[in-house]
Amino acid sequence: MTDAAPSEPGDVRRLGMFPLSAVVYPHAQIPLHVFEPRYRALTRDCLAGDSRFGIVLIERGAEVGGGDERMAVGTRAVITKAAALSDGRWLLIVQGELRIRVGEWLADDPYPLAMVEEWPSQVDVTSPSVLRRAEQSVRRTRGLLSESGATSALAAETQFDADPEVASWQICSEAPLNMMDAQRVLCATSTLERLELLIALTEAMEQDLHRMLASG
Repeated sequence: MTDAAPSEPGDVRRLGMFPLSAVVYPHAQIPLHVFEPRYRALTRDCLAGDSRFGIVLIERGAEVGGGDERMAVGTRAVITKAAALSDGRWLLIVQGELRIRVGEWLADDPYPLAMVEEWPSQVDVTSPSVLRRAEQSVRRTRGLLSESGATSALAAETQFDADPEVASWQICSEAPLNMMDAQRVLCATSTLERLELLIALTEAMEQDLHRMLASG
């Protein structure tokens, strides 16, 4: 749930929040199973309004029950599909829209709320070769992980957006990063910085996987 006034970069707005044990990037799509009463209330309010809420990574604690510690940088998301179940639960598809920074957490009543501002990336001139290198590194790393059954390889037909900014986020969303590394990528200041960090992280993982597979 957002305040009614339209948001401009730098403006602070109240936003309903959904802390998760995962990082969601702008332009990435994820499913959500909503079962906790406070997030059922958030879902109802979102669907009655503009369908937008914020997602932040839980730094410490659990998704259920409250008492968690939350990161200050996250993503504003919008509900694109919603199915209500007979027992009050919801199945949602949500799409990341843009980065946000939390200025202040409000009382969790009836669900987490925060005062947030939009935090767009610095969109710099990103060489197509950097995008290709990032994509290839993610593909290689996913391929190596698939050999151990840890995850699936990225499908050969997977295509990314023609816009380098959008494509950079889409490539990041396919990278098999741990939560804290994923948060580091989310917090990168510019498109180029984000891609260079992603390449460094996935190439380091690739080297570790080669050593692990070579040792049997």
